[in-house]
Amino acid sequence: MDVLATAEQFCAEIDERSVAIEDAGSMPPDLADRMADAGLFRLLIPEVYGGLEVHPQVFFDTLKQVAAADGAVGWCQMIGNTTGLLSASLPQEWAETIYGANPNVITVGVTAPIGKAVRGREGLTVSGRWPFGSGSQVADWICGGCVLTDEQNSDTSGPPNTILAFFPAEEVTIHTDSWDVSGLKGTGSHDIQVIDAQVPDGRWVTLGKRPLVDRPLYRFPTFGLLALGVSAVASGIGQRALDEFVDLASAKTPTGSSRSLANRPSVQKDVAQAEASLASALAMTREFIEAAYEDAVNEGRLSLETKARLRLAAANNAWSAAQAVDRLYHAAGGTSIYRRSKLQQCFRDVHVATQHIMVAQPIFEATGKVTLGLDPKQPL
Repeated sequence: MDVLATAEQFCAEIDERSVAIEDAGSMPPDLADRMADAGLFRLLIPEVYGGLEVHPQVFFDTLKQVAAADGAVGWCQMIGNTTGLLSASLPQEWAETIYGANPNVITVGVTAPIGKAVRGREGLTVSGRWPFGSGSQVADWICGGCVLTDEQNSDTSGPPNTILAFFPAEEVTIHTDSWDVSGLKGTGSHDIQVIDAQVPDGRWVTLGKRPLVDRPLYRFPTFGLLALGVSAVASGIGQRALDEFVDLASAKTPTGSSRSLANRPSVQKDVAQAEASLASALAMTREFIEAAYEDAVNEGRLSLETKARLRLAAANNAWSAAQAVDRLYHAAGGTSIYRRSKLQQCFRDVHVATQHIMVAQPIFEATGKVTLGLDPKQPL
């Protein structure tokens, strides 16, 4: 299957519906269903469970392509695929039930361990309310991060287990008044909640444990792939801003000028620098992904240094995209302030993407420590 070609078939429609998606504040169910049917939510699911198990670069490029059409749709696709990555860590019974039995399944979730899970005789009782439940309104299954407590985890000298528990979507309350934001509005990232949800034995994964499926893709760190996914969306938004600006610059003659915007030397410089920011960040990403994949194949694991480079590439992508969008937004002048301007949407969307913890500014500190031979003091 040519994943990029399949994604391209949806891009014109996504672009056409972008304004309506933002106004509605969620991804359209019909679009989500058809993208799922085409395999665009199965990129990171193991082949043994009917997934595509693509190379990480294909995962990145596909998200970037869709996000260039609409950042919110790309974000929902990213969350669906990175949650699908958990299928490699679920017990086989539940991986087959959730992913193998329904090839069009969409799973989403929040990793932050805000919920509480108490072990009983036949499973867990879970309660929690999680913000940033992106894509929940089009999902079949939703998971939430929890701190697990039971008699086996009563030793306070060590850290508690952090798990991700899976819930059928119909058991989850979506607080549809909680996503009032500046950008990525169409992700529908409302708060999600369960109260005393019963989770059968095994329908969860423990963060930090080695996946049960031992293939090169699953030797990448979960958060490393999540960070790459977030940055792919930001890169797509940055590319769309560049494309929009090039079209605008040729057509717009600024007030008081006899020349098009494209003929201004300062604008030519801005375009060149924006393009350089985006392209150089992508070149770094491709280099680091390929090196990491070779290690995953040949060494069976990724070193701390390799993991740090993946996180550095992801953070650099996100912030390089934001810098490029900022430059183009300002160069466009008054045209870019209108809500229906695509540049305006790119400006708002990219600055929401940069706030994600996986690509936030502290990542540069952590990866810099690794380069300097210091302990990063956080998992990479």
